[in-house]
Amino acid sequence: MTALELKNILIHKIAAIDDVSFLKAIQTIIDAKTDHKILPLSNEQRDEIMASKKEIEKGIYVDHESLDEEINAWLNEE
Repeated sequence: MTALELKNILIHKIAAIDDVSFLKAIQTIIDAKTDHKILPLSNEQRDEIMASKKEIEKGIYVDHESLDEEINAWLNEE
């Protein structure tokens, strides 16, 4: 079953429910998953994010797998 099919099934089932408290409970669950809160950032935080994005665009970064390998090598040194 695809996500779209499941969504349609849920929409039809929810449309048939008249229990307000149950619908509010469903709304709470949905809101918890879909609320995208905006975090307030300081100017310094914004600047750091923008600088990091520019470094990524220039290829100045280490991918997760390479970093894991580097850490494992460091931990296994004797």
